[in-house]
Amino acid sequence: MDKPVIMTVDDDPGVSRSVARDLRRRYGSSYRVVRADTAAEGMESVRQLRLRGDDVAAILADYRMPQMNGVEFLEQAMDLYPHARRVLLTAYADTDAAIQAINVVDLDHYMLKPWDPPEEKFYPVLDSLLDAWHRADRRESAELRVVGARWSARSYKIRDFLSRNQVPYRWMLADDPEGAQLLAAAGEDDEISPARLPVVITSDGTKLTAPSTSELAIAVGLSTSPATDFYDLIVIGGGPGGLGAAVYGASEGLRTVMVEQHASGGQAGQSSRIENYLGFPDGVSGSQLAERARRQALKFGAELLTARRVTSLEVKGQAKVVGFADGSSIAAHTVILATGVSYRRLTAPGLDDFVGQGVYYGAAVTEAPECRDHDVYIVGAANSAGQGAVYLSGYASTVHLIVRSDGLEKSMSHYLIEQISNIPNIEVHTGTEVIGAEGEDHLERLTLKGPDGERTVDAEWLFVFIGAQPFTDWLGDTIERDARGFVLTGPDLTAAENRPRNWPLRREPYHLETNVPGVFAAGDVRADSIKRVASAVGEGAMAVALVHRYLEKA
Repeated sequence: MDKPVIMTVDDDPGVSRSVARDLRRRYGSSYRVVRADTAAEGMESVRQLRLRGDDVAAILADYRMPQMNGVEFLEQAMDLYPHARRVLLTAYADTDAAIQAINVVDLDHYMLKPWDPPEEKFYPVLDSLLDAWHRADRRESAELRVVGARWSARSYKIRDFLSRNQVPYRWMLADDPEGAQLLAAAGEDDEISPARLPVVITSDGTKLTAPSTSELAIAVGLSTSPATDFYDLIVIGGGPGGLGAAVYGASEGLRTVMVEQHASGGQAGQSSRIENYLGFPDGVSGSQLAERARRQALKFGAELLTARRVTSLEVKGQAKVVGFADGSSIAAHTVILATGVSYRRLTAPGLDDFVGQGVYYGAAVTEAPECRDHDVYIVGAANSAGQGAVYLSGYASTVHLIVRSDGLEKSMSHYLIEQISNIPNIEVHTGTEVIGAEGEDHLERLTLKGPDGERTVDAEWLFVFIGAQPFTDWLGDTIERDARGFVLTGPDLTAAENRPRNWPLRREPYHLETNVPGVFAAGDVRADSIKRVASAVGEGAMAVALVHRYLEKA
């Protein structure tokens, strides 16, 4: 099998030769190094590599090149090699441009020239990126095809699952010629029943008819089965808190498994753009942030299980046993609860009939292109609603932000309020709520109640971002929770008879302990937590510190 390629592009011949020399010295036995002295020459090399079917592991491009700078080069190269790791080579004066490129081309790293000695400043970075490339799923987007119905809740659920798990796919409508032909080739009837949609065709030709998410996860190669039955740490939930705990737990030598029912990133992973997260001055999408964290956790050796629903937590001696919906279980010395929260359902008559058929809880990024030139309605007044409004304004003719209170100032960040005020096709309707929904096979009309009374509007798209309810009912009586279901934390909850030997009676600096020794809570699921991505990540890390302390004293 041919060696994968590391490509370097720099218009300074001396620097170009130097970079190639450093690369060949370290990686020549396992990779083929391709060097180009101009951006045009580099793009032609990329095209030829693609035509020959070669695999490109990494592309290093100089920022300051005539005709096409390094960011523009990497952006074009992404179309042909979307999975190649991207590195921008910069001078110190260009660091601002490099930081901006992190979001423009999902840059993996930028490196300042010169990097002498390469053993300290060059090779460790490339080692990490190449390792991540080898671990990544590099299926082509055309390999997985999904044929479904436009207004189908099940089709939406499948598409959302694939998108949030970073699985590329092609979407076809069953009543379009191409979709109908594929269904016929797959042996489906001409008049396929809606109950049999969507049909998923995998890369090897396997047909899945209206698959469950667990069946689909197995078919596309996501990890669903634990490698062993006992761990040092089980993290339940794959949002920012859970991913933070998985990264820190695995990096500090704990045998760590993270269990997620749907997709890494949790509620934050649905965000179209997070602009107040440290280190991303131009913002980052929730899916990008989640994917980077997922890769980081895998790099350190954490197991990440997807499409597994946890149904119970039992204490058996010093072991904590986590049960799954299929009847299986795993156990560990410690558990971190990071199940996060979900958006609260609107109770207006008719809305429940159209969930996934015009009514969506969360950003539903997969649906955004379908909203083009339509009116879109968003319910909510917090940051998630504001981010959704800004994102959807790029597609919709008008975005109507429905706010029950008299303004946005109490619940939305100032920077978002300013953005919204400067976008002409966003209209904010304060003192207004949705009180009804109507339609045939999908949402067609909404009834709104506002300062001027009731009115009915034509609407096919409603996105809801209100309140937060924790996913904790499955805990039963094992873990103490408040009246709303949020997990109560703090060492004072630990009953004296349940404390392990030498358990400290003084209050710990971080109140993440539940009433069960060895079980901790992090992120939005915890009562009185600060509902921010950064704080959830921080609590995940702090919970791991308390895990170490517990293991030392138990």
